Amino acid sequence: MFYMGIFIIKEKELNKKNIFNVYILIFVLSGIIGFIYEEIFYYFDLGYLVKRGSTFGPWIPIYAFGGLFITLFTYKFKKNPLVVFLISLIVTTFIEYVTGYVLHKFFDIRLWNYSEEILNFGNIQGYICLRSVLLFAFAGLFLIYKIIPFLIKIVKDYSKSSLNTICLILLLLFIIDMILFSVLK
Repeated sequence: MFYMGIFIIKEKELNKKNIFNVYILIFVLSGIIGFIYEEIFYYFDLGYLVKRGSTFGPWIPIYAFGGLFITLFTYKFKKNPLVVFLISLIVTTFIEYVTGYVLHKFFDIRLWNYSEEILNFGNIQGYICLRSVLLFAFAGLFLIYKIIPFLIKIVKDYSKSSLNTICLILLLLFIIDMILFSVLK
């Protein structure tokens, strides 16, 4: 059974406040990496740059939440890359399908439609496709084995007060951006 406590990352020299900052950094960085990925992908798909996402800033919320959920569900299995890969695949497939379905069916919003894109093999109602779920599973490996250790090192190296300020500002910017975009769109 999965342990659903908020403090799954347990590293030496990190207290609960610093672990919370790591989660904030994972959230924001995952949203930014998702934005960069989408900009590159849609440049190749459409032949020109297009602003992707449901915010004004350079981040996409579903990727931010995906990174956070990958961490919560897989970090305790970090000694087994295959398990991390498979859980990442399941978690992100579920998030993407449910989010796409709920937005489309209940709010009449379609933020993506894989049936209209290149490399859309295994596409299910345009909400998920094989390319996306495999990419997100590999991204889960990258997150657990490269990004999180890097973020933990940063958190250990920065002063607690400056790190708290930076993380609070990043989180507030992200939240305010999501709220403003949904109100002003």
